[in-house]
Amino acid sequence: MIFTLLITIVTEGVVITGYCTWRKKPIRPILLTGICANIITQSLLWVMLNAFFRQYLIALLIAEILIWLLEALALYSISANRLRFNEAICLSLSMNLVSFAFGWLLPI
Repeated sequence: MIFTLLITIVTEGVVITGYCTWRKKPIRPILLTGICANIITQSLLWVMLNAFFRQYLIALLIAEILIWLLEALALYSISANRLRFNEAICLSLSMNLVSFAFGWLLPI
């Protein structure tokens, strides 16, 4: 779990840094929000996947959608991030699509 959390944080951190540079948003608070949100959501993901291991793909799909929305809400809720709701939704979706695709390819 620690290894996958680290990979997720690094992968999503690259997405956050690129987005913030491109859209001229504050990197530090958004990156810190992303890290804190990932600590929570990765824990929830592992609990859900272990609880529903027989329906792994369905549990994964539902968990990833919930993670996307929770992280978007976290990104939007912190005023220092200066993100509108639609920006938070798009950034969270980008972060999670990249980390999901990267994670799917890893032999873990």
